[in-house]
Amino acid sequence: MIIETQSGKRGIFVKKSVVEEKLISKKKPFFPISKALMHFLKKYDRWMESSICYEDLLRFSGSVIVYDKNDSDTLWVRVYYSDPDREEIDYHLKTIYTQLYSDGGDSSLPDLNIDAIDYCTFGNSKPFRIKIRNILNDNFTYFYVKKTDASRVYGLEFEHTLSPYNLNYMVNHDTLIEEHIAGIPGDVFIKEYLPDCSAAEKAQIAKEYVKFNERCMIRLLGDMRAYNYVVIPIHDFDHVIYKIRAIDFDQQCFEGKLSVYRPQFFKENYPLMMVIKDKLNHESIVQYKIEERSIVSRRLINSGNRIDFLVNIMKNDLLTIPENLEKLKKEIFVFTKEVAFTKSKSMGELMQAAFDYMRRNYQNVSLGDLL
Repeated sequence: MIIETQSGKRGIFVKKSVVEEKLISKKKPFFPISKALMHFLKKYDRWMESSICYEDLLRFSGSVIVYDKNDSDTLWVRVYYSDPDREEIDYHLKTIYTQLYSDGGDSSLPDLNIDAIDYCTFGNSKPFRIKIRNILNDNFTYFYVKKTDASRVYGLEFEHTLSPYNLNYMVNHDTLIEEHIAGIPGDVFIKEYLPDCSAAEKAQIAKEYVKFNERCMIRLLGDMRAYNYVVIPIHDFDHVIYKIRAIDFDQQCFEGKLSVYRPQFFKENYPLMMVIKDKLNHESIVQYKIEERSIVSRRLINSGNRIDFLVNIMKNDLLTIPENLEKLKKEIFVFTKEVAFTKSKSMGELMQAAFDYMRRNYQNVSLGDLL
């Protein structure tokens, strides 16, 4: 299939016909938490001690399919446990909730109820989604229980530090707990909401998508197909603006193709690429990319020692296979002409080179340089 997409040197969108290919061909393995990364997580209050783990939730005795409002299979199933197991699981899940969102105390436990435990049968991580409700007022929220993966931890930390959004999560050697990120799933938004957006709204969405695309590429967050991010409508005076936010972080620094880290190349995002083509000219696209690079660079500088501490740990962690690393650093060199990328011996060193490049160049990037 031939599609019209956007690509180009130094991150500029330029018209180019490409043959659609399978960008992700192999299942990514789970990588363990190293002692150094565990030290980082404890230092920044991300480490948890829990008597329940991901494997415990796999002991369900039955399940039923969860359907959406249109009676379509959501690829989630609602799981059930024996009465003794359910009582114990509910208690520990409520305790985890108080640790994630509060002070970890048990005074509020009697007011909490686990309404549902859903298991995702699709994808790599196969998470559990926990629906928890305050019985005093019926307010509810979700959180997720996943198998620990160092790649995902790095992805969560980079998102927390370098994106406009803070993230709340906890982890130990076996289990990772993530807060729920509210929003309209990208695939649902593209199908059900985008066609009804006004011309002004589509122009604003195009701007946000350019920024989102650039942010993912800078910090090497891969696999941003439409169901791996959400679109968040925000009412601002007399109009609605839209923000785009990643919700899946396990494809951090694993794949060898640079295109995997650029959401524009996934066929699921093609309708948004057409909106960009229709609403933004070349100069506007370049402007928004410069804006995003500049603000990411400022976040790098303002992060203090935290990001440097993390990347130094990452340099010694195994997060990919050798052929992926070799391919990716060559592609980034072609993209940037920066020799430091070719000298990288790990994904951590590659991220160090990327962040150094951003710190060094963002103030000197001008519109004229990129046109």
